Amino acid sequence: MSSSRRALLAALAFLAFISLGLPDGLLGVAWPSLSDDFAVPLDALGLLVAIQTSGYLLSSFLSGRLLRVTSIGVVLAVSTLAAASALLGFSLSTAWPLLLAFGFIAGLAGGAIDAGLNAYGATHFSARVLNWLHASFGVGTTIGPLIVTAVLSSGEVWRLAYVIVGSCQLLLALTFFLTRRRWLEVSALGDEAPKPVVAARTRDSLRRPAVWLGMLTFFFYAGVEVVTAQWSFSLLTLQRDVTVATAGLLVSLFWASLMVGRVLFGIVADRVALVATLRLCMVSATVGALLFWLEPTRLLSFFGLMLIGFSLAPIFASLISLTPARVGREHSDNAIGFQIASSGLGGATLTSVVGVIAARHGLETIGASIVVMAALLLVLYTLLTRARSGREGVGSA
Repeated sequence: MSSSRRALLAALAFLAFISLGLPDGLLGVAWPSLSDDFAVPLDALGLLVAIQTSGYLLSSFLSGRLLRVTSIGVVLAVSTLAAASALLGFSLSTAWPLLLAFGFIAGLAGGAIDAGLNAYGATHFSARVLNWLHASFGVGTTIGPLIVTAVLSSGEVWRLAYVIVGSCQLLLALTFFLTRRRWLEVSALGDEAPKPVVAARTRDSLRRPAVWLGMLTFFFYAGVEVVTAQWSFSLLTLQRDVTVATAGLLVSLFWASLMVGRVLFGIVADRVALVATLRLCMVSATVGALLFWLEPTRLLSFFGLMLIGFSLAPIFASLISLTPARVGREHSDNAIGFQIASSGLGGATLTSVVGVIAARHGLETIGASIVVMAALLLVLYTLLTRARSGREGVGSA
C-alpha cells in the first residue's frame, strides 16, 4: 500500500483527535456567557459536564461491540456528524434541558471517536503515530479557547464560536464518509493489513484479569493527569501564595509539557523498549509528584509540576499500543473501549474525591493525593506487565 495513502489516513486521524479537543476548549471559555443566556448558576457546569461524561462513558465502553458490527470509517463518519449536530444544537438551543440533551449527544460522539480510533490505531498505527495522535488532542484544546476568545472580543455572541466549530466538524464528517472504505485497506505497520480476527464478546473480554488490570491502570493514570491539572492552581494560589498570573502560567506549562512530551516521544517511540520506558516514566512522574508536594524549594516544586506532565506524556498512547499483545487481538477492541471509559471515569471520580479530601483536611493534601495516585499507577502497571492474555492472569512481561 502506498505511503501517500497511509499518510492520508494518519492525517485524518490527527484531524479527528483535534476535533475531540475543540469542544473541551470551547466550553470553559464560553461557559460564563452560556450561564447568563440560560439563566443557570455557574456551578450548573458540573451537571452539563456530568451528562456529557455519561454519554462518553457509554459509547466508549460499548465501542468494541460497535466495531464488531460496523467499520471504523463508518463509526468516524457517523460520530463526527453527531458531534457537529451537537455543537450546532448548542448554538441554536434556547432551553437548558435541550442544551443538556445536546451535551449527552456530544459525549456519545466523543467517546465513540476516541475509543474507536484508539482501537484502530493499536493494530494499524505505530507507537510513534499514536503518541502524535494524542498530542493533536492538545492542539484542539488549545485552538478552542482562542476561537471563543476571538468571537467574544469581536463583540459577537458565544453561539458563533459553536457555529464555526460545528461547521468544520460537518466538513470533517463528509470527509470521513467519502474515505470510509480506505480505513479497511491500509496498515501503517506494513504493506498488508493485519489478518482479520473474530472479535470476542464483551462479557468474554471482561473475564480476563489483564483487561481489568488495564482498566484500573487507566483509571489511576487519568487521576494523576486530571487532578494535577484541575487542582494545582488552587493549591498554588490559595495555600502557597503564588500569584494568579504565575500559577496560571504554571498550569499552562503543565499542559504544554504533556503535549511537547508526546511529540518528542513520538520521534523515538519505535526505537525504545516500551515496557521498560513506561516504567521509567511512571517512576519519574512519582518523583515529580513528590517534589511538587514536599516543595523542598519553590523552584523545585515548579519543576516537579512540569516533570509530572512531561513524564505522563507517552503513557496513555503507549499503553494503548501495547494492549493487543497483552490481551489478544480478538479482545483488543473491547479492552481499549473499557480503558478509554475507565480513564474518563477515573478523571472525574478522583478529581471529586481529592476535592472532598482537600476541603476537609487542607489543600496540601492535593499534593499528597497526586503522589499516592502516581505510586498506585506504577504498582498497577507492574502487575499489568506480568499479566498474560490467558485466563490464568499471571506470567512474564
